[in-house]
Amino acid sequence: MLMTKLDFGVLRSQTLINITGNVGDKSMVFTTIDNKEYNLYNQDENFGNDVQVIVKEITGDLSDLLNHPLLMAEMVTNKGKNPGISETWTFYKLATIKGSVTIQWYGRSNGYYSEAVDFCKSVE
Repeated sequence: MLMTKLDFGVLRSQTLINITGNVGDKSMVFTTIDNKEYNLYNQDENFGNDVQVIVKEITGDLSDLLNHPLLMAEMVTNKGKNPGISETWTFYKLATIKGSVTIQWYGRSNGYYSEAVDFCKSVE
């Protein structure tokens, strides 16, 4: 299956019917009402122990994001300042009329690999 990278904001106004992934996972999948799948993950993760990107925390109830159009879909990143290690925190903020959720990702690497989270649409 091919993946096409996208801006996270494309989820705004979409209606989600399923979300897979939880704290500690290396990926999340968002499925829309028209059966499109969007993935959050790190493409460099398969290079071994030199990079790790995981869901660190989920604030809010993911079920609040289901079956209602998304009013907000935003991403914010923050780089760490530890010498000798590269760290990135990525926050995905989503909201519907039912509630809001922030999904926090934490990535670290030796500085050679990206610890960013990739947002892609599955293409058959």
